Amino acid sequence: MTNIAVAVEKTAEGNDFPEQSPEHAPEHAGEHAGEHAGEHAGEYTRIGEMAREFGVTLRALRFYEDKGLLQPERAGTTRLYSRTDKLRLQHILLGRKIGFSLNDIKEVLDMHEPDGGNVKQLQLVLKKSERQMVRLEKQRASIDDAISELKTLIGEVSTRLDGASPLRDAG
Repeated sequence: MTNIAVAVEKTAEGNDFPEQSPEHAPEHAGEHAGEHAGEHAGEYTRIGEMAREFGVTLRALRFYEDKGLLQPERAGTTRLYSRTDKLRLQHILLGRKIGFSLNDIKEVLDMHEPDGGNVKQLQLVLKKSERQMVRLEKQRASIDDAISELKTLIGEVSTRLDGASPLRDAG
């Protein structure tokens, strides 16, 4: 917890946790009691930085937290995101990009076993991905049909306009 307190202190000072500060230099990385493995204060990211880095809004990050997809450390009202949170957000954004629901994404993320092979998680990802591929292929076929119909309509309207008499248009 000490590392979070130091991070909050740096935040209050307006410092974005520089790696260069003496208390966070590599030779002092393990000195804080209760540190997460490999996560010292310099490795936490505040919500604004996280939003900028991933091109999302603060509201989106808070929404993902409310839905249980992200669980940043809290120090008062300050949210501090770890490397794990960043990885989870990458997976959330990829899942959203390929059309997975938030429930699907949460289900997959919650199956992660940090010390395991994650076979069940990978099987679930494969199953959901195959289903999504079928959905997307159907959508693509539907879009292709719509584009074809639209091209036909554009051609017909253009032909009618080309054949229209300028005198009739003026009246």
